[in-house]
Amino acid sequence: MKSLAELQAIRDKMKDKVVLREGSGDTRVVVGMATCGIAAGARPVLNKFVEEVNEAGLTDKVTVSQTGCIGICQYEPVVEVFEAGKEKVTYVKMTPEKAHEVVEKHLKGGQVVTEYTITNDQI
Repeated sequence: MKSLAELQAIRDKMKDKVVLREGSGDTRVVVGMATCGIAAGARPVLNKFVEEVNEAGLTDKVTVSQTGCIGICQYEPVVEVFEAGKEKVTYVKMTPEKAHEVVEKHLKGGQVVTEYTITNDQI
């Protein structure tokens, strides 16, 4: 069993990540974390988004959270990006490496990484 001091240190270390997931930014990154998503590797993708958004200093603008089934299991891991006043962007077959690129190009640079997206017409 961990001591109270060790537990407090763990809590303090993880505080930024928990707050990030619960934030209220204008942009929301939502990772599908139903059974199919988790089996396809969504957990490392979620963790990478949390880490990258935190490191990029975007925590006041971007919220990273999880949801259940998005409904397109064959494309898991699925990530949806919601931005105020813009159409939702759905990224499919995500990996931590792709998540890094999405943070750099889309969340920081404003350019959708179209090669990782899917439209309603394609579903």
